[in-house]
Amino acid sequence: MAKLNRSRNITDADDIYASLIAAHEGLSDKESAALNARLILTLFNHIGDAEVIEEALGIARLSPPVEW
Repeated sequence: MAKLNRSRNITDADDIYASLIAAHEGLSDKESAALNARLILTLFNHIGDAEVIEEALGIARLSPPVEW
C-alpha cells in the first residue's frame, strides 16, 4: 500500500508554481476551473493508486494549507 508523500518533493517549486499561474492567464473563471479539473484528472491518472488519491483528497479537504 502506497502512502502519499507529504514532504517537499519538487526542487523548483517556484518555477512550477509560475507555470501553473501562467497556464491560467487569460482564462475565464469557468475555463480556469476546467483547466484545474483536467490537470487533477491527469495527475490522478499518473498516480494510479486509488488509496493515495483518496488520502490526498481527504488531506486537501480537511487539513489547513500545507506550508511549502
